[in-house]
Amino acid sequence: MAFITEEFLLQSKTSRHLYHTYAEQIPILDFHSHLSPADIANNRAFRSLTEIWIECDHYKWRAMRSNGFSEEYCSGRAPDYAKFVAWAKTVPRTLRNPLYHWTHLELNRYFGITELLDESSYENIWKRANSILARKEMTAREILRKFRVAVLCTTDDPADSLEAHRRIQEEGLQTSVLPTYRPDGALLMSDPTRFNGWTDRLGSASNIEISRLPDFLDALSKRHDYFHAHGCRLSDHGLNHCYASPCSEAEARVIFNKVRSGVALDSDEISGISAYLMIFFGHLDAAKHWTKQLHLGALRNANSCMVGEIGFDSGFDSIGDWPQADSLAAYCDLLNSEGSLPKMIVFNSNPADNYIFATMAGNFPGDKTRGKIQFGSSWWFLDQKQGIEWQLNALSNCGLLSNFVGMVTDSRSFMSFPRHEYFRRILCNMLGNEIEQGMLPDDEQLMRRLIEDLCIGNATEFLATPIPASLPGKSDGSQKLRTEVRKGQGNRRT
Repeated sequence: MAFITEEFLLQSKTSRHLYHTYAEQIPILDFHSHLSPADIANNRAFRSLTEIWIECDHYKWRAMRSNGFSEEYCSGRAPDYAKFVAWAKTVPRTLRNPLYHWTHLELNRYFGITELLDESSYENIWKRANSILARKEMTAREILRKFRVAVLCTTDDPADSLEAHRRIQEEGLQTSVLPTYRPDGALLMSDPTRFNGWTDRLGSASNIEISRLPDFLDALSKRHDYFHAHGCRLSDHGLNHCYASPCSEAEARVIFNKVRSGVALDSDEISGISAYLMIFFGHLDAAKHWTKQLHLGALRNANSCMVGEIGFDSGFDSIGDWPQADSLAAYCDLLNSEGSLPKMIVFNSNPADNYIFATMAGNFPGDKTRGKIQFGSSWWFLDQKQGIEWQLNALSNCGLLSNFVGMVTDSRSFMSFPRHEYFRRILCNMLGNEIEQGMLPDDEQLMRRLIEDLCIGNATEFLATPIPASLPGKSDGSQKLRTEVRKGQGNRRT
């Protein structure tokens, strides 16, 4: 009997009705991903299942490491087939980990494979998947089409040329692929070597020689303008916690000169200039009516030996436990007091912060924006069934679920689009079960609107992102929905 059936995660008749009638048909708006725009521009064809599935997936690497496989089979130079075999031998060990769900959902949706992946099946699955990958309909662009991805936002460094984005836009790709401005390099001042290397690249990209703080700010602002001209309407920051006690401009100049000369800063200097820069970034975003994303609370690069061996951001991360409430409130309040608080989506990695973030979102309403501060979808280690339910429950209990902007993949893999399906099934299961328990009204139109809003409508409105006119869909209903969304949902309060 197949594991991934039409009833997967849908525990009631009403849940199944809601998912198959409404959620299943809706295109994807993925406003936070780490996919390579160059792969899309080049319409990359994937040589093997390893290349598309394991090549840059930190989730799989962590599981394989925990299962005793050496780094050679994860980020190392083992042959593709050997890496796949190592993953296949790990999969049965992932029972009750979301990787087990994702693995079999992805094998089914991309290749029609219903077998469980294990030591007895991996050879056949390898051959079948690779034969399908060799077809022209499994290139990067065709995958976007296959999964009806209406809008995809990548994550881009301000020093990036955006050449790949320019090519995509010139070629009129059916999916709208947009950059996101992520200036994390500007806050690397605890490591003068990394910071100065990044600042030099920023200077080259902006054609500004950066020797003083005003040069640095001009370069960041110039790149912000450049990103805007290329369709960017989102910024993003990956932080331990918000910085909300800015130093003065005079102090910032001194601190910048110090780190630019290669001198290490103390913790107070790092905190002060980081807050100064975060306020600056808030002003840039507010002036252009961008949406700011804050990804808070991850403890990154914990294993210094492995970071030294294979580099940063390679899967040695965990949940952190920094206090979030005071600093997040102070940061929002500073910008709000100056009339420069942009729309914002805040993501937490620690489930202990769920109710902090859910209640914080209601502290700073916008006069003409529904849900100006959003409690973002379950992120990273919380991107699993229980974590998704926790986030939806916290948001529902303390705010307005109806205004939620919905799910993202946050992925580096072109195999991750079924995570939207995963979220939608969990959402419809929650709603359907509560209808049958008498906790929600059995009102078809009310539920339809909620599901459509949470899957694409709210994100479209919040991010002011138009949906492409021609997307492949499964039914007339999905086409009708796309038409309604493109019209800006004119019957709504904006």
